Amino acid sequence: MDRGKLKRLWPRMPSESEGPGPRRSRRLGSEPTSRRVRLSDRWDAGFLRLGDAQAERPLSYIIDGLGIHYDATAPSELEVMLEEGGWESDELMARARSGIARLRAGRLSLDNDPRRRDLPARVPGRRRIVIVDQAVGDPTVGFGLAGASAFTAMLAAAAADAPEAERLVVMDPAAGIGRRGHIDAAAAEAAGARLVGDPVTAWSVAEDSDRVYVVSAHAGFEAALAGTPVTCFGLPFYAGWSFTDDRLHLPRRTRRRKPEEVFAAAYLVCSRYFDPYTGAPTRFEDAVAVLDLVASRWRENAVPTLCVGFSAWKRDWITRTLSAPGHRPVVRRGDAPLASAELAEVRRVVTWASRMPAGTEEACREAGVPLLRMEDGFLRSIGLGVALRPGASHVLDAAGVYYDATGPSDLEHLLETGSFPPDLLARAAALREAVIEARVSKYNVGSAAMPAMPRPGPVVLVAGQVENDASIRLGGATVSGNAALLRLARGRNPDAVIAFKPHPDVEAGLRPGWVPPDELAAHADVVLRDVSAIDAIEAADKVEVVTSLIGFEALLRGKPVTTHGLPFYAGWGLTEDPGCSRRTRRLTLDELVAAALILYPRYLDPRTGLPCPPEVLVQRLAAGDPELARRARTPEAVLKQVWSVIWRRVLRRG
Repeated sequence: MDRGKLKRLWPRMPSESEGPGPRRSRRLGSEPTSRRVRLSDRWDAGFLRLGDAQAERPLSYIIDGLGIHYDATAPSELEVMLEEGGWESDELMARARSGIARLRAGRLSLDNDPRRRDLPARVPGRRRIVIVDQAVGDPTVGFGLAGASAFTAMLAAAAADAPEAERLVVMDPAAGIGRRGHIDAAAAEAAGARLVGDPVTAWSVAEDSDRVYVVSAHAGFEAALAGTPVTCFGLPFYAGWSFTDDRLHLPRRTRRRKPEEVFAAAYLVCSRYFDPYTGAPTRFEDAVAVLDLVASRWRENAVPTLCVGFSAWKRDWITRTLSAPGHRPVVRRGDAPLASAELAEVRRVVTWASRMPAGTEEACREAGVPLLRMEDGFLRSIGLGVALRPGASHVLDAAGVYYDATGPSDLEHLLETGSFPPDLLARAAALREAVIEARVSKYNVGSAAMPAMPRPGPVVLVAGQVENDASIRLGGATVSGNAALLRLARGRNPDAVIAFKPHPDVEAGLRPGWVPPDELAAHADVVLRDVSAIDAIEAADKVEVVTSLIGFEALLRGKPVTTHGLPFYAGWGLTEDPGCSRRTRRLTLDELVAAALILYPRYLDPRTGLPCPPEVLVQRLAAGDPELARRARTPEAVLKQVWSVIWRRVLRRG
């Protein structure tokens, strides 16, 4: 059923784009006012949440023109919908079933704090009963027509109903970490139950129990969605519809409902979802995708982590990048060899790939600690890394690193063996078009106008690089230096217009790779100084590089590319290159894009600090987001850092 028909059935229902107005007070009868929506509307945080993340707007709200979903003292729009019916279309119910499956697969719930753990292992051969405590002061208890005595009654009932079962008491998975509940260890033990002190995940309660007892906790609804029997000692929004064992009765609720019908009404009709990066309205499915991405990155970072080989200016950035709620990495200073005592305290080591301290790989191998090499992603920032501008994307590679052609990397393995389903390829094609339309590249620098070509003819863009860069040393280069590349390009294209683009770091005088004026005069027709990479690529008919990322950016724009080395994008049938025996698969351009821009890197939204998909970063880069510029160091800070490096080297030499 479309939203128009729903609004005719319930004319007070707000539109999907309508934001929250007054939040329902914790005390009945006390209602603040707002002009954003009707004064009678109540709103509350929805069922998909990003915790304390500083989003543009919370991920979900529930807005109700009659009451609020957890308040059983009066009707709510959700309750009226479920009682009256008429909205249960096949499309809506299919979305509900798909949404439930997606939440279960991603282990997504109201609270997605990565410190939560699954329930402990079962006692073999015994049924398991889980009793869900709730935080003192939780308003859903009182509004659910229950009180503190309900928790005592619940403990006693579980013991009477299943005296032979293993009975566990857990804190409500929707409660914040560390909240005090109604049931302490002594009370649990007196009732023959065991108190689980650690915070637990909602879906382990739902799926690893034979029955769940709740007062009004949302965990009871998730258990019902998983097909686990639920006993309620209060009246949460999902009780009274025949699929729960209810110890209280609410005469207004007479209709028999399935859990997926309640899900459809609560999550798909009565809830509003918003893009946390822009604040714009979005669909439930898109909100789930965002939550899944953020929760996955938090879980990835929720392990004791030691960071080594990072420059001083990167330490704050790396701490933010590799943190999760309740977890912060230790960023080690200096480049001394790792000690076994250090490694005994961590579960992973992250190192900047090109600055990894000597002996790190061997030490991690001996200690059995995973080692991840970190580098910038392929869409990075507005400004250069050498100018101390933090990147908004990075990669973590367990096998190697993408620019090292001497051995395999996670990216190479993904390109050689990965699966690229149609929906992923469609997304890759759309992302590629967005990158082209937005005219973004890795660094997005260069403000000079593209000069006129000196004569007609095909234009060959030759991209210079930093000559001591790791991608040159380890990238299988078949030429040595920018001058040699320029000579080779002229020899291969004698009649073409050769346009040479120096690397921005070299052009700034900060890294080696300078080409003598006589070499430029002899082999280049034009030198593109301070010209953006995108302008240079668009003006070219062909591109020649050693391992430069400009070759990848040219491929995105349909230009023929020759590599005189083995960058990550070479060897797959898309470029003219020396070839690599490990790379046997022939790829399409969108398969390359899917791996290199979607699956392999991690992205951080520079505005909210949240993990984000690449599409968000492309939007930020295209808009010249001020936060990207603000995060850059001042020239004074750059100069201070340069002098610091010089003095350290002087002191080392004695």
